[in-house]
Amino acid sequence: MRRTAEEAKRASGWYGAWILFRREIKRFMVILGQSVVSPVITTMLYFLVFGFSLGSRLDEMGGVSYMDFLTPGLMMMSLINNSFINSSFSFFLTKVHGSVVDLLASPLSNLQIMVAYTAASLVRGMMTSVIIWGIAAAFGANTLFDPLLTVAFMVVVSCAFSLFGLATAVVSKEFEHVNLVPNFVVVPFTFLGGVFYSISLLPDVWQMVALFNPFLYMVNGIRYGMTGVGDVGIASCFAVSGVFLAISAVLAWCLLKSGKNLRS
Repeated sequence: MRRTAEEAKRASGWYGAWILFRREIKRFMVILGQSVVSPVITTMLYFLVFGFSLGSRLDEMGGVSYMDFLTPGLMMMSLINNSFINSSFSFFLTKVHGSVVDLLASPLSNLQIMVAYTAASLVRGMMTSVIIWGIAAAFGANTLFDPLLTVAFMVVVSCAFSLFGLATAVVSKEFEHVNLVPNFVVVPFTFLGGVFYSISLLPDVWQMVALFNPFLYMVNGIRYGMTGVGDVGIASCFAVSGVFLAISAVLAWCLLKSGKNLRS
């Protein structure tokens, strides 16, 4: 039986999404030194500065060695940054070069565009994080409490920030607008989200304030998966991350559908 025109359009759209995904993978692989090697080296410096300098003075943190405690936070920080940057800068470049018009005129639906960019950002984020995971193991970190739970949580957070990066790229009019999020949102909130310390060390008032930081749940979610300890429960970590994923997906879809800053 022949496929209807609508079925053919959907099929060609998903094939186009696969091509767009492959293009995005090729794009960041061409600049591997900048997209993967650079953040890995930066994280290694964090290991050297914090892991060995503070680790030699702290017997443990949150019930585990400081190196074990530090590794999940640094991995999450790298995962968030790389997932966000990959989708946001790539899509924004299509706007700068004017090729976004061709993308919008293609058979791809908004969902298919979102899936392609999110999948490519997921690959980059996971690739960088897994390399850091291996380096941490070489440094002596023992972070294999529940690898499946860890990977599942990383996928949720990576997809959330990939979609958030896509939404940011749609509304941004200049590169400075895209840079605002990693510089003034991601970095401060992750540093205040328990990457280097347990919030149990904070005064009671600031512990309550910290609980309103969504990044705290993301950091502690991966920390629980890797070490079995955390400042908040794993169910809360998945709930907060899942809500953020849903919000980011709806926001990206609505902005793409509206064509805001995309069509003249």
